[in-house]
Amino acid sequence: MNAPDRYERFVVPEGVKKVSYERDTKTLNAASFTIEREDHTIGNILRMQLHRDPSVLFAGYKLPHPLQYKIIVRIQTTAQSSPMQAYNQAVNDLDKELDHLKEQFEAEVAKLAGY
Repeated sequence: MNAPDRYERFVVPEGVKKVSYERDTKTLNAASFTIEREDHTIGNILRMQLHRDPSVLFAGYKLPHPLQYKIIVRIQTTAQSSPMQAYNQAVNDLDKELDHLKEQFEAEVAKLAGY
């Protein structure tokens, strides 16, 4: 009865940014990224990709509340990098990796269709 409409889980409302950035003023080279309309699927894969980066000291995420459709990703890096650079690199690397996975999948499907 009190549950939000289903479309609210994935449609970003007008005037709301998909990703917002907030620098941490207490910790050096740390920031939080709020990603709207995402859940554990994106949070965990992004966290794992960030852990592959040697300049990342800490990467974690949280889902503030089950009925709030957003995640907060926190990143701390070494002095040689910035959280923004690490975030952008992780997203770009994941994009390439998923494109490669899609190509492999389509190639296998094509093999089976010709069989």
